[in-house]
Amino acid sequence: MKRGILDFPLISNGYTLDSAPNRFGWLEPSDPNEKLSTLREKLDAEGYIWLKGFLDKDFVLDLRRRYFEMFETSGFLAEGTTPLEGIYSAHDYDKQLVRERAIEFVRWASYEAFCYAPRLWQYYEAFLGGPVYLHKRKIVRHTTIDDTASTGAHYDLTYLRGGTDSVLTSWIPIGDIPVEMGGLVYLEGSHTYGRQAEAEFSAKNRDLPPEERISAYNRNMVNSGWLSKDLPSLADRLDTRWLAADYENGDMVIHTAYMIHAATTNISPEQRIRLSTDIRYQLVRDPIDERWTNHVAPGDGL
Repeated sequence: MKRGILDFPLISNGYTLDSAPNRFGWLEPSDPNEKLSTLREKLDAEGYIWLKGFLDKDFVLDLRRRYFEMFETSGFLAEGTTPLEGIYSAHDYDKQLVRERAIEFVRWASYEAFCYAPRLWQYYEAFLGGPVYLHKRKIVRHTTIDDTASTGAHYDLTYLRGGTDSVLTSWIPIGDIPVEMGGLVYLEGSHTYGRQAEAEFSAKNRDLPPEERISAYNRNMVNSGWLSKDLPSLADRLDTRWLAADYENGDMVIHTAYMIHAATTNISPEQRIRLSTDIRYQLVRDPIDERWTNHVAPGDGL
């Protein structure tokens, strides 16, 4: 269901998004059962498609339960709550254990099975029109109410320059993520700007060594590979709006490699932990960025 006026501040990296109608709006949902030709046209036109109820809810919730069960003895979860609820304790906890287990989780067979679910790869084969490859480097993120740092504005090709620009990202909420929990926000119409920005960076990078040329952190980029932490200023500069959504368990958003997106702060009044995963599919015959053929690891340069 689409909300009306935003009635609380939406913050990212200390910057409050402008809630004026010309600077803030809501994502438009799509029915995953629509004709694929219609959805392809929508992806080309908007840079994203938000597929409502794409995945079986119990299938997704099982992954959520498994994830938070890892932390039952760490002090990370509030006493008297269940792992499925994912309620943050907001107390001291074993941060090192939580970091290690979160990195370990992407290697679990149950998580791999989730990412290789027939519902996913078969849909991508039909959508892209051929056999597909799932990038081995996959990311699971959890965010608590005291995480003040958010992912800044960026487009994914910044980190995937060694392969095809036709790679598609699936962002999947693992449980409900209403807007106050800080899910992804998308800059309306920005996939066009993303192409322009990448063309400019490619021109600047032309004379760099191959390894540096594809890096998100080369001398022509900012340190993070992000376009900006200041989401309101970016919307002003491009004269467009940030689009948010109340994501529900079972939803999936697909966005192109040029679509600019970011995240906002989790201000859940119930102290619920936001959990999501982003995975990437492409045609197997297209060039694959070799850096994404390994599991995510600390210090992997991406």
